[in-house]
Amino acid sequence: MKSGFIGIIGRPNVGKSTLLNSILGEKIAITTEKPQTTRNTIRGIYTRMIEAEDGERECDCQMVFIDTPGIHKPKNKLGTFMTDAAVNTLKEVDVILFLVDSEFEGEGSGDAYILDLLRSNNTPKVLVINKIDKIEPDVFERIYHYYEGLEIFDAIVGTNAKKGQNVDELLETLEDLLAEGPMFFPEEMITDNPERFLVSEIIREKALLYLNDEVPHGVAVEIEKFDEQPGISNISAVIYCEKDSHKGIIIGRDGKKLKGIGKSARLEIEALLGTKVYLELFVKVKKNWRQSDVMLGNFGYVASWKTDLHR
Repeated sequence: MKSGFIGIIGRPNVGKSTLLNSILGEKIAITTEKPQTTRNTIRGIYTRMIEAEDGERECDCQMVFIDTPGIHKPKNKLGTFMTDAAVNTLKEVDVILFLVDSEFEGEGSGDAYILDLLRSNNTPKVLVINKIDKIEPDVFERIYHYYEGLEIFDAIVGTNAKKGQNVDELLETLEDLLAEGPMFFPEEMITDNPERFLVSEIIREKALLYLNDEVPHGVAVEIEKFDEQPGISNISAVIYCEKDSHKGIIIGRDGKKLKGIGKSARLEIEALLGTKVYLELFVKVKKNWRQSDVMLGNFGYVASWKTDLHR
């Protein structure tokens, strides 16, 4: 069987998490139109099972995808953590997926930095030109030939991750680049991120969707209580922000915005956990938490690349 670890990298908002969800057929990574939505590396596990000659099911291919934060110029310690998490993932994977989209920058500052990293890395690489539904054919051809001419990539695939277009072709391309290997995770497992983490991400996603542009980057979520009982889960979470004025925005007039965030999050968490959920949300201010090593650690932004990806 073929197996391996695949790192998904690119600038913010090119569709990395959307692609991962499309590959798995389930949502494990939050997505919004706001850049830098992904902050941690998230693992998604794609497993293909076949029927063996003896009639038993066996694994034919397993790909473990590492969704990474968008690579950008950091403005604080959180930004540094995010970019380092993405860059250091390149050292640990068997194939690198580099995503670009219709916002073609070529040798613009963001892409130039990533391309330099890729040139110095001997790992097989696949370029994904995402959001092809938004690209005119002549523009797609220009982007394709530009990256082809760099002679960095083993293959180039155009996708529309949101609609699943050409995702099967991409999987075939990746499988060809993988070596024979073991089955790392059980058949039914699609992520090894704990439910507590997934719940905090769902709450953060709903907050991002409900909030004004100036607030989201300073929002973090901490789960204070996660109590699963038969038929119901009792969850208490704190949404942190950096300014007193942002706290008022998150709560909203008569608490309506916070209630909207809570209701939207609760419905998705119930689908995730398969139980009724009682969700309590609170809002607190932690000024400049994005510059605090202690707070970053408390919120789970730790140097995960220093652990073995293959654990």
